[in-house]
Amino acid sequence: MGLLNFLKASPNVPEIQDETVVKSSYKYWRWRIFIGMYVGYIFYYFTRKSYSCAMPALMQDLGFDKADLGILGSVLSITYGASKFLSGILSDRANPRFFMGIGLILTGIFNIFFGLSSSIFFFAIFWGLNGWFQGWGWPPCARLLTHWYSQKERGTWWGVWNTSHSIGGAVIPIIVALCVAFWNWRFALYIPGVLCIGIGFFVLYCLRDTPQSLGLPPIEKFRNDYPVAKAAEEESPTTKEILFKYVLNNGYIWLLASSYFFLYVIRTAVNDWGLLYFVETKGYSLMTASTCIGAFEVGGFFGSLVAGWSSDRIFRGRRGPVNVLYSFGVIVALFMLWQSSTKGIFWDHSSMFTLGFLVFGPQMLIGMVSAEVAHKKAAGTATGFSGCWAYAGAAMAGYPLGLITQNFGWYGFFVSLAACAIIGALLLVPLWSITTNPKYLGHPPVAPSASPEEPAQ
Repeated sequence: MGLLNFLKASPNVPEIQDETVVKSSYKYWRWRIFIGMYVGYIFYYFTRKSYSCAMPALMQDLGFDKADLGILGSVLSITYGASKFLSGILSDRANPRFFMGIGLILTGIFNIFFGLSSSIFFFAIFWGLNGWFQGWGWPPCARLLTHWYSQKERGTWWGVWNTSHSIGGAVIPIIVALCVAFWNWRFALYIPGVLCIGIGFFVLYCLRDTPQSLGLPPIEKFRNDYPVAKAAEEESPTTKEILFKYVLNNGYIWLLASSYFFLYVIRTAVNDWGLLYFVETKGYSLMTASTCIGAFEVGGFFGSLVAGWSSDRIFRGRRGPVNVLYSFGVIVALFMLWQSSTKGIFWDHSSMFTLGFLVFGPQMLIGMVSAEVAHKKAAGTATGFSGCWAYAGAAMAGYPLGLITQNFGWYGFFVSLAACAIIGALLLVPLWSITTNPKYLGHPPVAPSASPEEPAQ
């Protein structure tokens, strides 16, 4: 009970009436919280991707095959997806400061335990526990991004935050390659683990709960940006209403979650198997192959920024057109990557950059739309539910895709990804014009005005 009280959301305090203090406090806390979320999520990636980057060296040392190691990828995806949904429900009633910080510390600890192991049994236990606490990272960020940044600016802020995925994903292959070169694959788990324990305390220092818990007005009131009726924003739905009314009975959420499933098969497959693909098909060293994975993440960095900015500024708060255009582009980018087996290093980097650019746009926006078509106070549950489906897709990129690749080669790998890309893109087409859910939030799904306010300074 004490632990539950420790994680409980901070209560609201009386609102500050001095507008100058409110303005300066909002500016300070928005940046401090954003930095905490951003840095924290970079390091969540260190402990999530450390194993997949160390996979070739681990295979060589311990003699495992693709199907064996695919099991571990599936274990993490299943435990992470389940945790993402359950922690999403809890996070709507919890303090994101402790949820995110403690989760990061625990992922660091279980990375270290993984590095100390040598059997599939203990690998699966520690990687599964790592996956469970990985699920404590995303829902708090969704809650904070929804409560501290309003609809007309949220695409840009969320897009910038989403680049943390790419920075973490680009840096960890290089760290792993250096660890393997100087020591062995076990240090590729130890070093990210120790770093994440330290950064977990930094996250605890930076983050706070909602603006109201610091005596500030809600973000909609501060920026005069009400995308839905004020009464709807001021409701306090119960946990049952959040789960059943705003998530499970929300048709838009189901479309988004289904598309997320297929997108994450692709994203996870490229992340987890891409390095091995370049080592096997091109004969690259671990360091050279890591630069190709880095190109995927660098492309994702720019893809997230462009997707968020364009959804705010070009499409006036509509995320659907960006999602659809990016998703159909993924099909073309996969064909480019497929052709890389007969091309040179420049083509490899270009195809990985392009694929990263196009995958990370909808990867970011689908999560944001999940929050926007549910109730504001259901953001964690809505994004956790869609994220659960995403990591069910990621699990399919583990053992099942590893088995396909083992039996049918890389041809079977790319045919599977192409099918996922086509289905995922088609599922997003009905959401082209949606900004909010009129069934639940009280007004038609019209786009915001053509001239959104500039963010408050």
